[in-house]
Amino acid sequence: MVGGVTVISVEVTPEPSRPVLAVVPEPQTELKQARRLVVLGDSTAVGLGDPLPRRGGWRGVGPLVAAALGVEAGGYLNPSFTGARMRCVLTEQVPAAVAHRADVALLVAGMNDTLRPDFDAGRIAGDLTEVIHRLREAGTTVVPVRFHDHSKVFRLPPSLKRALSARVAELNAAIDEVVAREGVPCLDLDRLPGAYELASWSVDRLHPSELGHRMLAEGFTGLLAGAGFAVPEPVSLTCSGGVEPSAAGHVGWLVLKGIPWLWRRGREFLPYAAVIMWNSFRAR
Repeated sequence: MVGGVTVISVEVTPEPSRPVLAVVPEPQTELKQARRLVVLGDSTAVGLGDPLPRRGGWRGVGPLVAAALGVEAGGYLNPSFTGARMRCVLTEQVPAAVAHRADVALLVAGMNDTLRPDFDAGRIAGDLTEVIHRLREAGTTVVPVRFHDHSKVFRLPPSLKRALSARVAELNAAIDEVVAREGVPCLDLDRLPGAYELASWSVDRLHPSELGHRMLAEGFTGLLAGAGFAVPEPVSLTCSGGVEPSAAGHVGWLVLKGIPWLWRRGREFLPYAAVIMWNSFRAR
């Protein structure tokens, strides 16, 4: 290599003992520009945990990635909604993403599926495959996530903890299979630095804090850079622009949202947890 070019040694006659240097330009790889971005999925995709001032709604990972990629306001779309499952993404959100002609789609979905009595890892894998195929046909690079063990963050009784960990493992196995087969980048939340530190989570321990959303954005943009996209403004992990929830806000969320959510999901999840408990007892 000389001055950014490749140097090739060639033997030339009639003086075979004297090599001649042939200069060949080094091929340049042009970075792709993401002009249109869509964020698909559940409440984490919505941005819960990263509130804006004056009740301005949620920010979250989407706008942070958009800013890093240089996506303008008109190129950003977020049709995600709280409680969404993988099937919801396929049937209700993907059509909007296809119409948007997104260059990049971030996908955060699957955790809500783990808490439902009709959880089916095979069906989730099928839905994820179809999501990727439909978006790929529209020229979109899809980046899903595989999940961390949420039982390490959200305190649960031992039986429920084992049950949730087992469900997440099934979910991740399904996602891994699809990602490997389809050859798409995937953000592994379990290996994300700081994923199990409390500062990364909001008061509910279910959604990322502002720092957590910034960590997600940094992880996504790192994968996109590896896929050949330009990232002109790398994501900062310094929190700014969001709102730190107050103690009163913590209590209010727990009473109005947290406890009802736990009660509703706990009743749906309990039969599966009971099976885990029974199998554990029999194994002894």
